[in-house]
Amino acid sequence: MRYVAIGDSFTEGMGDTQPDGSERGWADLVAAGLAAGLGEPIRYANLAIRGRLLRPIVTEQLDAALALDPKPTLLSLNGGGNDMMRPGGDLTALVEMTERAIRRCLDSGVQVLLLSGPDPSGRLPLGGMMRRKGEILTAAVAPFAQRYGLTFVDVFHDREIRRPGYWSADRLHLNAAGHRRVAGLVLTALGHPTTAHVIDSGPAGRAGLLAEARYYREHVLPWVQRRLRGQSSGDHRTGKYPDWISVPAAQPA
Repeated sequence: MRYVAIGDSFTEGMGDTQPDGSERGWADLVAAGLAAGLGEPIRYANLAIRGRLLRPIVTEQLDAALALDPKPTLLSLNGGGNDMMRPGGDLTALVEMTERAIRRCLDSGVQVLLLSGPDPSGRLPLGGMMRRKGEILTAAVAPFAQRYGLTFVDVFHDREIRRPGYWSADRLHLNAAGHRRVAGLVLTALGHPTTAHVIDSGPAGRAGLLAEARYYREHVLPWVQRRLRGQSSGDHRTGKYPDWISVPAAQPA
């Protein structure tokens, strides 16, 4: 098994920050789960970079993934979330780019794991617009599973993960519990049944005005400022595992 992940911050693992400051995330957990399920070490690479739009994911990252030596046997693909946060946006183009990437992988003999990202729109500014776009994109790519015989994991419609307890303070990235839940959904879809993580239920609560003001100051305003400057959180970054690493056949975290 040689598993490579491409995508944006969701696949990079942002929000599942480890004590040393590194980001883990669902893809790392899936790699560990695959090794444990197979009972043998696997090779793993993660080329995802935060802030990336879909086009560089399915061109630059996919080029690098298919150029790995030896060639991957499984590739996970997710993208489009950052595109949907930009004004306008051509959803038809996103679907077409996704399909071309799938065909390229299959033509290379690489199995595809396609994911729709989780729905963060419930507590985001202009969240209703994002949810409408997410619904359209998810509905358009879901048929690729049957058409091309690939594995599709629809995290967008997982209602459990929409609860605030699965999200980081920025309300845009999953926290450790959220990434753990996605990993369980993915491993089960890949034939390694895993109970999807569920957090304890508790009072929903409402953020007060001061907390909301702090959220906008610490998270929304910096994002707007980067957009105005034409910058991305992923500028000058590379994937965290650009070449194969070995993941041992131990029990996954």
